[in-house]
Amino acid sequence: MSRAELSGGSPVERFGERYGPPPTLDPTTLGILRFALSAVVLLPLAVFLSVCARLSAADRARRLAALRLLGLSKKGTQRVNAAETVAAAGLGAILGLGEYWAVNQLASRVGLPGFTWYPADGALTFQTLVVCLVGCPALAWYVGRASAGNAAANPLAVRRGAVEKPPSKWVFLPLITGLGVITGYCVAGAAGHAPTSTAVSSLLMPLAIILAGVGLALSLPSLSRFLAQRMARSTRSLSLGLAMRRNEAEPGGAIRVATGLVLLVFAASLAQGVVIELNGVAKSVLAVQTYEISYGELSGPQRRAVEAVPGLRAHVVTLRSDSADAGAAPSPEAVVATCGQLREAVPWVKGCVDGRPMRLWDATQPEESAKAGGSVVFRLKVGQHARDLKLTVPQQTIRYRDHEGIHVLPSGAILVPPAALPPNARPESATLTLVSGPSEKTVRTVLDGIGGIAPMAGVTTPGLIVDSFQRVTIVRTLLAVGMILGLIIGVAAYLVAATDRAVERRPQVTALALLGARARTLRAVQVVQVVLPLAVGLVLAVVVGKMAESSYLVTGGGAVFWDGGGVPLLLACALGVLVVAAVGALPLVGRRIDPELIRRD
Repeated sequence: MSRAELSGGSPVERFGERYGPPPTLDPTTLGILRFALSAVVLLPLAVFLSVCARLSAADRARRLAALRLLGLSKKGTQRVNAAETVAAAGLGAILGLGEYWAVNQLASRVGLPGFTWYPADGALTFQTLVVCLVGCPALAWYVGRASAGNAAANPLAVRRGAVEKPPSKWVFLPLITGLGVITGYCVAGAAGHAPTSTAVSSLLMPLAIILAGVGLALSLPSLSRFLAQRMARSTRSLSLGLAMRRNEAEPGGAIRVATGLVLLVFAASLAQGVVIELNGVAKSVLAVQTYEISYGELSGPQRRAVEAVPGLRAHVVTLRSDSADAGAAPSPEAVVATCGQLREAVPWVKGCVDGRPMRLWDATQPEESAKAGGSVVFRLKVGQHARDLKLTVPQQTIRYRDHEGIHVLPSGAILVPPAALPPNARPESATLTLVSGPSEKTVRTVLDGIGGIAPMAGVTTPGLIVDSFQRVTIVRTLLAVGMILGLIIGVAAYLVAATDRAVERRPQVTALALLGARARTLRAVQVVQVVLPLAVGLVLAVVVGKMAESSYLVTGGGAVFWDGGGVPLLLACALGVLVVAAVGALPLVGRRIDPELIRRD
């Protein structure tokens, strides 16, 4: 644009001052987003890392125990394990940083829905490089030495046939503690006594949700063992009996496969709560949405184009009086519109006659009008010349009812037919008021349309913070990215655990096949072993997740506490997870029996 077209622009005089627009996400929204992404991404990631650690620990522990039995010292065994772990962690950190750099370069140029950034905005900082390149290997050294302690101290205890210890009852403590706090907030919200102490709630609520999620994962083995004991005693089915006895003897085996998927459903419910809360902030509670633009900022073609923007219901022009007679105080405003435009702008109009000046009257609004018969002067601009429009306050009135919560028309104003104005007249002190529906999609359409026609015009949206739309869009996009990452991590954890479990179970499956069990029976046993504890975990995930979501909404201060609309989606996700787990739990059972699988054990 040229300098003449930038009516509201100002030249740059110097550099060096710290000035810029406010941040796109305020600290409160940023804190909510960090918490949600931590639950959506870090919980499945913790399960994935624990599954991978246990998978590698099984083979590594036997190898370290063999080195210990061959004469290597206890500290030497720990150093060997720590050095291997540090090498893997260092290589992984370098690969991860390189992959992030490549993804940032590509994604910043492509962008995400409603969210764009420059490559430099996502560049790796010095602190990040130090944490990844130094902190990760240091942590790996500590974990490597600690994880090799059992194999170095008692190498005979890591044999493959060692009996798994029963789960401790203390694993229920995090779940009970988190559920206690969550239930308290739910009860307070249902009783109409939502807590107002934001300082306590902002600390206590995230802690309770984290405890509930961690407790959900820790308590699944004990619940699976308890359920397996009860069902194994009462069932007469061979497949179900074998499956339950195996889960009773090794409750952690099937749970390793199910935990990642259970926590993914739990985190999805929390993500729903965050989106609901932010939608409540951005959602308009008004019946309509108005847009006010200074009449002088629009040319004739721009004004006609703006009035035809898709999504608009009506438009009126409001004139402010420049002068009045001595006895006419205060001076009323004037509304330039037809009766049809009035009926489109407000819900109810009675007594309007086209082509005749009349007074607008709404009994619900305070009226500041001049005495009937007085005169009011409005200044117009016709071409390059100024001209005054003198109106007499009419006796006839138009009764109307404006929208609740927002006033489109000023009560006591004079309705002026558009034909009463001179041709090509432009009021100097006037406001163009546009009216549309309150939905987010409609408001975005109207604002985009106005911006495309008159990019330099200032638009005021009474009762609406336009920046909240941008915040909600960014949060939705990042939560969607987090859910996709969580889904990928959860599926990866499931695949790793399912593969590990299939390899572990092959000798036992071969033994059962030698005893005469059919392949169909063995497949049914494998499916039941995984699906039954997973179903229990998913039911708990949906219940605990919805309670956590409700308690989060209670502490958020919004109007929505209970999200019944999200339950069908969660149940559908849980059913899909069961189907995927049932298909993935099918063992590699063939007709050929390999005795080497038994001899190797």
